[in-house]
Amino acid sequence: MYKSFSLELAGRTLTVDVDRVAKQANGAALMHYGDTTVLSTATASVEPREGIDFFPLSVDFEEKLYSVGKIPGGFNKREGKASENAVLTSRVIDRPMRPLFPKDYRNDVTLNNLVLSVDPKCRPELVAMLGSAIAASISDIPFDGPCAMTQIGMIGDEMIVNPTQLEWKVGSLKLTVASTRDKVIMIEAGANEIPEDKMIEAIYMAHEVNQEIIRFINQIVAECGKPKHAYESFAIPEELFAAIREIVPPEEMEKAVFTDEKQVREENVRAVTAKLAEAFADNEEWLALLDDAVYQYEKKTVRKMILKDHRRPDGREITQIRPLSAEIDLIPRVHGSAMFTRGQTQICDVCTLAPLSEAQKLDGLDENEVVKRYMHHYNFPSYSVGETKPSRGPGRREIGHGALAERALLPVLPSEEEFPYAIRCVSETFESNGSTSMASTCASCMSLMAAGVPIRSMVAGISCGLVTGETDDDFVLLTDIQGLEDFFGDMDFKVTGTTKGITAIQMDIKIHGLTRPIVEGAIARCREARLFIMDTCMKPVIAEPRKELSPYAPKIESITIDPQKIGDVVGKQGSTINKIIEETGVKIDISEDGNVAICGTDKAMIDKAKEIIRSIVTDIEPGQILTGKVVRIMNFGAFVELKPKKDGMVHISRLSNKRVEKVEDVVNIGDMVTVRVLDVDKMGKISLSMKPSDLADR
Repeated sequence: MYKSFSLELAGRTLTVDVDRVAKQANGAALMHYGDTTVLSTATASVEPREGIDFFPLSVDFEEKLYSVGKIPGGFNKREGKASENAVLTSRVIDRPMRPLFPKDYRNDVTLNNLVLSVDPKCRPELVAMLGSAIAASISDIPFDGPCAMTQIGMIGDEMIVNPTQLEWKVGSLKLTVASTRDKVIMIEAGANEIPEDKMIEAIYMAHEVNQEIIRFINQIVAECGKPKHAYESFAIPEELFAAIREIVPPEEMEKAVFTDEKQVREENVRAVTAKLAEAFADNEEWLALLDDAVYQYEKKTVRKMILKDHRRPDGREITQIRPLSAEIDLIPRVHGSAMFTRGQTQICDVCTLAPLSEAQKLDGLDENEVVKRYMHHYNFPSYSVGETKPSRGPGRREIGHGALAERALLPVLPSEEEFPYAIRCVSETFESNGSTSMASTCASCMSLMAAGVPIRSMVAGISCGLVTGETDDDFVLLTDIQGLEDFFGDMDFKVTGTTKGITAIQMDIKIHGLTRPIVEGAIARCREARLFIMDTCMKPVIAEPRKELSPYAPKIESITIDPQKIGDVVGKQGSTINKIIEETGVKIDISEDGNVAICGTDKAMIDKAKEIIRSIVTDIEPGQILTGKVVRIMNFGAFVELKPKKDGMVHISRLSNKRVEKVEDVVNIGDMVTVRVLDVDKMGKISLSMKPSDLADR
């Protein structure tokens, strides 16, 4: 018999069923929030995976389109690879939970979330986050939980706990906060220039709700939780560390890592490793652990230097940003380009503009089709870190970094009415040594301005790091962390924003949570740094968006027509609109409300297409003077095409003020002629005149 537990959460009932389904998993929770239903499971391998020096955790968020009553598109009619939303949701679940598993645990663990039903009032991503935490907590897998997650939205000045899909989409804040019993462990946010103090208020509103959820989870664990199983520890023996310190004293390791050149540091550490390998040549057991042991020794050395001595490996002050530089227009013929360099991190961003018809259409767990007008893609080739490996397309990291930069810039983009373009920014990582996603934000902002996109404010981003000691008040915050400080530190706190407020946050940690002073200090430090970057690096290069688009960018002009005449412009099976496109080389998008967007690079051809469309939707009335093509000649006159499939006839007597013996003496097929409409009879037949006396103004 299964057990069911319920909690009233933000005005809706959260119900958790345990031992109802998936009983062979180490832990399983069938989650119900409103009508949203998600099966969350946690499973672990019996034996550790051999040959690895990390904890092998994988998280899946499976979007099943039957959950929203849809059949997948495409030939196979079944779900394919994970969508971008599924990847980002998996990352949000992974980031707070990973630090709560033992660092020396090497058994494979999978957290799977199967979305069975979606209620628009209860977001499935939130349900999956809670389900994963519950499944891991009640399982026999070693896990120092529970943890909980809450989302905060904002409509106007009102903060909303666990907003509906619609409130989440249209609100000015999209905040997800994860907490343990005492501390915040993860923050993810997209915001419409929310002031720092308001963001902190929202974070700790979510943290308070998380405490209520954790108490609820503890009740479930008390009744249904399994004893945690024992596991084989892969911690480095202390006697190996002692032997290493004898051969390579701490001062020697400090000298090896104390440099601002990443390649020099890596070479120094390789030399230290080779020295130790030679010393331990007769001890196979220690040789097998040597790489991990040197890594741990290097980590302890760096952390001690920062925490106790306030010395950073590259010699900077703890608030100092690495050398900055920026430039625009480095790539010819593209619509906009910019390069941003911060120390050994360098991003080149290219902006491309296109008609709205090229916006990305997404098939996801939403009632309506989701269309992305702004797309930000991030690439991380191996050469950027001096390595060699084949490119296999974007992984979860690349998708996550691109989404963060996209979220950072969305609030400042112009509306479709102001700027009727689809926009794509691509950030190419030329060099990486810490926080390329924040460099991507800066480069993308400048690239958009260089392309002439009228963004409302400049956006910059920076990352703040952390090294903690034995107590909560023993910590050091580091502005602009490089790769080594990210690897060996406890936090990567990324914040983007304008001078007015925050547009995005992504916080990752490796410890069991942050105190409020750390969160507030990091947010304040990031504000100070991003304003410095804008004032000293970005604004001197380009202070505002260009007034004109690149000559290589498409030009878009719009006209409005009667929606009832859209069919006339399109024609049967698209024949009319395709003919206009063929004649002018433009692209034409028509919305249901009659807005016609004409896109091309040749202004004359845009104007020609515009006039053709106007002629199609304009009723022909007596007295109008029009231009058309001669399409047919008879003995008694010439037929002139005034608009697609609409001809009028010029009688031979109306071709000229003089007597005409033969129609071909005045016009031939294909001639463009100017005519006046004399009459439109009840049958729609149109009588025209080319006589100069009729064309004269009356």
